[in-house]
Order: sequence, then C-alpha cells, then structure tokens
Amino acid sequence: MRQAATAGLFLFLSAAVCLTSGAQEPDTTFKVNVKLVNVFVTVTDEHGAPIASLKKDNFELQEDGKDQRISVFDKESALPLSIVLAVDTSLSTRKDLPLELASARRFAHAILRPIDALSLYQFSEIVNEVVPFTSDLGRIDHGVDRIRMGAATAMYDALYLGAQALEPRQGRKVMVIITDGGDTMSKVDYKDAVRAAEEAEAILYSIIVVPIEASAGRDTGGEHALIQLSNDTGGKYFYAKSLPQLDDAFRQISDELRTQYMLAYYPSQRLSDSEFRRIQVTVNGLPASSNFKVRHRIGYYSSKSR
Repeated sequence: MRQAATAGLFLFLSAAVCLTSGAQEPDTTFKVNVKLVNVFVTVTDEHGAPIASLKKDNFELQEDGKDQRISVFDKESALPLSIVLAVDTSLSTRKDLPLELASARRFAHAILRPIDALSLYQFSEIVNEVVPFTSDLGRIDHGVDRIRMGAATAMYDALYLGAQALEPRQGRKVMVIITDGGDTMSKVDYKDAVRAAEEAEAILYSIIVVPIEASAGRDTGGEHALIQLSNDTGGKYFYAKSLPQLDDAFRQISDELRTQYMLAYYPSQRLSDSEFRRIQVTVNGLPASSNFKVRHRIGYYSSKSR
C-alpha cells in the first residue's frame, strides 16, 4: 500500500490523457497535475568530491526549456534514505563475490542511520529479496551471510523489482547494484527497467566489477546500459577490480548521499505534447575555472505505466 506523502513534499504524480480534435491541435495532449516535483542534485568538483556549500541562489532550474521557480530548497542530510542494495551472485562473479559482500557490509554500517532503511537483494537466474527494508545492521549482516551463488543473471529484473520496492517509500530513494554487467535471462528489458527507475525517482549507483579471470569475459552492452541508466537517474557508475576500489566506490557513494541538494518546484506548464518532461539544472556562482559537474535525473513521466 502506498504511503501518504509527507509535508506536501513527496506527492505522487497523477495524470490524465486528454484527446483533442481541433485541426490545429495535436492528436494527444498530456495533462499533469503535480503539486510539487522533487529534483535531487549532486554537485562535484574536478576531483569528484561533493560541493556542499551552495545556496538556493546558485541554482537555476528548467522544465522542457522553460524556467521554473524553485519553491523548496534544502540540503538532504535530514531526509530519510531508502537503499536497495542488489548483489550479482551469478557464476561469472564467483571469484569476486566474497570481496563484494565484505565491501557492501562496510557500506551499510557506514551509511545507515536510525531513520534510514536498506533492503538487500541477490540476483542470479532469479531475484531474491534477502532482507526487507530495515535499519537493523544485525539483520543486514545476517542477510549478507546467507547470500549464495546462482547460475545465470537477471540484472534487468533486479533493477525493475528494486525500483518497484522503492517507489512507495518516502524521502530519497537509491539503488546500488554490484555486478559485472551481464544479463542472460531477464523477463523485462532495459526499457522496462529504465521506466521503473524513473517512475520511482530512484537514483542508481552502479559498481561494475571487472572479472578477475580473463576467461570470464565482459558484457560491454550491459556495462553501457548501466552507465546510461546511472547517468539518467542522477547517479554514478564505478569500475572496480579490487577490494580497495570497491571500498572507494562505496565511500564516494556515501559522501554524495550526505551532501545532495533538493530542489522542488511547481511546473508552470500544465499541458505537453509528451508524457516525459525534461529537467535541466544549472549552477552559477562558482569560479569559471572550476571544472564542476552537476548530476540529477533527466526528467519525469506525467503518467504511470502501470
């Protein structure tokens, strides 16, 4: 059952498709009734370190190329955080899995506060929720200990189901997936996984583990899909082939989640020719010589696919 929105900040989208018949009108107009659209923004410097000192006046926001007034601005340390941590347990990761689990355990201990919750998934030929959302580190540790190897890889199914689990939750919603990027037997495809993540407002962080064994090969198509999805949701991707690199990826994710900004706005335009509305955020007031990067979700759907 979907939870109620809190303080008017996290209201779900409701949309209706309105058919028009005038000769000068498009065949289909999408109408959106949105109280508030939330955009979580990460700003990093040239070294990839988060910039945490920005103010509301530093940001400008557009939807479909039209300026929007930022109604709510906040730094995100106070909002509850829901994390789906999905671990690839297929045969192609068998040499790397112990390192991945050790690093994932440290990440959970470092990031979770009492108001936060983490759900642990494993995926091979099937997707299992090993631990439902909890802030109890003992339960998470016990779940990590129960993870076992599988055979094939249903990566897109894991992304889709993780997004579905996040959608009704309040606050910031994050997926962290540890995988070599292969997908061999998902029931849903990449487009389904993308839409599910975008509708859930989930931020994806992908840790792509380069196989230790050369014979294991690499699925560059799967890697590129994860990179694209991470970029589109405002997250980030990392390559890792050792325990220090895994730990560094998790540390960077933790640092970013503690220094995000939330911009919220009421859309000025009610009608559009497309159900997908594009968002652009720019940052002003930083030195022209600084090579900073701004990341956020690229847009949202004004209607649900299910």
